[in-house]
Amino acid sequence: MKGVKFPSIPGFLLNTNTDTLLKKDFDRLRGLGPHPVMEMAGLSHLRPFDHEDIEKWESSLHFGSSPNHFCIIHQETNLLFGGGLDDVWEDINTGNLHIVDYKSTAQMSKSPKPLDDSFIAAPEDPKKPDYKGAYRRQMEMYQWIARRKGFSVSDIGYFVYVDGQHAEEPGMLDPSNAQQAWMRFNVAVIPYQGDDSWVEKTLFEAKNTLEKTTCPEHSPQCEYGRFLVQANAAASTDLLR
Repeated sequence: MKGVKFPSIPGFLLNTNTDTLLKKDFDRLRGLGPHPVMEMAGLSHLRPFDHEDIEKWESSLHFGSSPNHFCIIHQETNLLFGGGLDDVWEDINTGNLHIVDYKSTAQMSKSPKPLDDSFIAAPEDPKKPDYKGAYRRQMEMYQWIARRKGFSVSDIGYFVYVDGQHAEEPGMLDPSNAQQAWMRFNVAVIPYQGDDSWVEKTLFEAKNTLEKTTCPEHSPQCEYGRFLVQANAAASTDLLR
């Protein structure tokens, strides 16, 4: 009524669809052998991991439904901690697991960045936003959870990136079928060496924050913090009338 809109969560349906299709690609070889994209990346010793709970592990909206989902109860804080995995790859020789995250993007620049480890690294300028820091932290959180579930997990995880192309593309409508359109993606498997040593400490900090009787200060970048400031200002103005 006051024109202050609650922060919304965008629906990344195209990104979700690329995840769904990538899952189908790797499911065909689950427990059997490497996918050609893994061989291309020099990872022929890996294969998509086959486990009876793999579909439950992928269910992010129901991660806390049972111990068979991708979650653990951190006994020291009594926090249920988990999420939804995109994939897990298994070393055929050692049995070690590698956490895998699918990512999709479309670089609109005339000079796109290479799809290598620099693509998911923190920006050199510390003043620039590091939104891919959330990707790296998620990888490390999942490595930590998988270890607490009793698996031998490598520090090396992989981001499977698909990058929608446009610069050299003639278009997307199929001239032979007016009801179809196509988008071409470049694909890369980007290794990332995780460090989950921060995770347990952060769980204690989260529990401490939840038990506070006053709300901690919001970050200046926090949309919810800005919303509360605007909403309170609008309410105060209304009371003064």
